[in-house]
Amino acid sequence: MTKIYAIVNQKGGVGKTTSVINLGAFLADGGRRTLIVDMDPQANATSSLGLDKHGLSPSVYDLLLEAAKVGEVLYEHEIPNLTMLPSNPALSGAEVELVNAIGREYRLQNGLTELNGRFDYVLIDCPPSLGLLTINALSAARDGVIIPVQCEYLALEGLAQLVHTIELVRKYLNPQLAIRGLMMTMYDSRTNLSREVVEEVRKHFPGKVFRTIVPRNIRLSEAPSYGQPISIYAPNSPGALAYRVLTAELVKGDRQS
Repeated sequence: MTKIYAIVNQKGGVGKTTSVINLGAFLADGGRRTLIVDMDPQANATSSLGLDKHGLSPSVYDLLLEAAKVGEVLYEHEIPNLTMLPSNPALSGAEVELVNAIGREYRLQNGLTELNGRFDYVLIDCPPSLGLLTINALSAARDGVIIPVQCEYLALEGLAQLVHTIELVRKYLNPQLAIRGLMMTMYDSRTNLSREVVEEVRKHFPGKVFRTIVPRNIRLSEAPSYGQPISIYAPNSPGALAYRVLTAELVKGDRQS
């Protein structure tokens, strides 16, 4: 059965998009049919995988407005088994255009239902907010949310609000929604602060934090400008190794659940 996860944190700059594209790439490398859904109007996941977010149409915007079927907005990546459901800046208008729409919170879920098990994994990249686009992602995330947490000061800021939103969505829209795990990103082994943040998050979310920690790594920052995941751009870098191991940890946990 398809695993559908939303990668979410309303705090910007925590590694959401980086995590989505690199988890997706390593899942695909492992032979798992993987779909990346870009629900962010900034369309960084789209451009990070080499697509032109400005000249792209149709996109997830058209899917949400029911102007296109999901099969019409899928783009195959050069990596075998990796497919993109891209975004473009037009998506920024969707929150307003859907405000009075019937079933507005379920537009993404309804669109993905038409895939009929075509993919093993669906990873949804959420915008840095808790608006209607993120609510759509949480409603569609049948198997839970993955929360990237930056190993820096104020890492826990906003997490209480995010957890509250997840609880509301579970209560009213998606009874299956749960936290699949928190992933620690941008870890700097030279600082006490990074270690303290990891300890603090593990204390607040016992048993929910992935063991694998993603280090701060310049190659991870460079790869999107070349339109490539880290598995292609710098496959032997510390960032690539971390996401490869993190992907294996995710898959192993899914098999055991």
